[in-house]
Amino acid sequence: MEKIFIDGNNLTLEEFVEVARMGKEVELSQEAIAKVEKARALVDKLVDENKVVYGITTGFGKFSDVVITGEETKTLQRNLIISHACGVGNPLDEEVVRGIMLLRANALSKGFSGIRLSTLNTLVEMLNKKVHPIIPEKGSLGASGDLAPLSHMVLVMIGEGEAIYEGKRMSGKEAMEKANIQTVELTSKEGLALINGTQVMTSIGALTIHDSIVLSKTADIAASLTIEALNGITDAFDPRVHKVRAHEGQINTAKNLLTLLENSDMTTRQGEVRVQDAYSLRCLPQIHGGSKDCFKYVKEKIEIEMNSATDNPLIFVEEEEIISGGNFHGQPMALSFDFLGIGLSELANISERRLERLVNPALSNGLPAFLVEKGGLNSGFMIVQYSAASLVSENKVLAHPASVDSIPSSANQEDHVSMGTIAARKAREILGNVRKVLAMEILAACQGIDLRENKGLGKGTNIVYNIVRENIPFMEDDRVMSCDINKSEDIIKSEEIVNAVEKEVGKLL
Repeated sequence: MEKIFIDGNNLTLEEFVEVARMGKEVELSQEAIAKVEKARALVDKLVDENKVVYGITTGFGKFSDVVITGEETKTLQRNLIISHACGVGNPLDEEVVRGIMLLRANALSKGFSGIRLSTLNTLVEMLNKKVHPIIPEKGSLGASGDLAPLSHMVLVMIGEGEAIYEGKRMSGKEAMEKANIQTVELTSKEGLALINGTQVMTSIGALTIHDSIVLSKTADIAASLTIEALNGITDAFDPRVHKVRAHEGQINTAKNLLTLLENSDMTTRQGEVRVQDAYSLRCLPQIHGGSKDCFKYVKEKIEIEMNSATDNPLIFVEEEEIISGGNFHGQPMALSFDFLGIGLSELANISERRLERLVNPALSNGLPAFLVEKGGLNSGFMIVQYSAASLVSENKVLAHPASVDSIPSSANQEDHVSMGTIAARKAREILGNVRKVLAMEILAACQGIDLRENKGLGKGTNIVYNIVRENIPFMEDDRVMSCDINKSEDIIKSEEIVNAVEKEVGKLL
């Protein structure tokens, strides 16, 4: 597998996923190496000249007026890491941790941070040899960067903390020894360079936006199956309707639906059975499309952040200046991740409404109550809708924006914080709930299609129906539905149905 070269400027979301989720290795570009060495030379010069520079020869936060000199700089950097490692809660997933390490290495490779090349190489080596620090998920305000969680990453670099190596949890020191990686003694600026940044929130958010884009296609697939189960009207997806409004997500969703439903014998035309469908079918392009436009915006913001210098102070080699600013503040990401959570929530909101139409005999255009033939003796899909409603309701709580909150820290020196990491974690939690709701809708839609004796599905929906039925049979009598739901969710999570559809009918938008 070819390595991905990083230089701080060109990392894409797709490359990020290849490294974080698929284990691809990385290497610093020659340009990045040169920039890192030049910036470090300037740091060394300032230290030798005893210049007073925040974070290099001073304390941190409220202690920025305390001058540190000589050998104390090494103690200062070590103390920074140890004191700031205050993360709590469950460990972040290994793919998130790999993403954090990649993003921090990419940011440092821009050459504005002043880290030694040898220290940066240690981080890259850990990533490539799969030494994954244990990083607790909670404890970041998302303002002075993700200080607490990033400190847990650096603990392993200095031979402290804990890590996962070769599938086993062990001390950071043992993991580094087993992987044959030399631990680091941090010196001036390095501790701050490693933990001042937005890489925890951005890693969580980057994986979430990748999965959200795939899930938006899955939502179109689920909706198309439901349209067939309900003999829905396709005229509302006519491209002429959407051209006169011109939102990209709306136009793309309508195109997806028509592609998936092409040649279906289970859809209807306007006036054949009824004049129009309810909003959860008729307004699909507008609703799913709105979420897609949200995801496009968030992806653009994430890719900017992935290739940004987000620590403090920043070193400008050509001018020989070091400027203390606030690029570590997570506000641009916090707002984006709150928006992402809202966009995701809406996919589940409308999916649950379509599910309700499938199970409700007053709304299903002739399907048996709760999608079961022996109703009364069997409850069928009755409680599946309950479960979906529960998840949708939970999402409404989770979608409340984290970014509108702030709480002062560091004796009011850091008097406005972003809560961006909380926003990213909430969006990730919402994503999981949406996936489950879509899994339920797909099950119900396939059941409805069978109850209508499957008269012939669209060229896209037929592919998905067959995958589902290969794994989950028609429900004739009641059985434990959670097993079916979990299987359906696993199919979605594997991206099997999206990949299979795109292979046969072309890329979904």
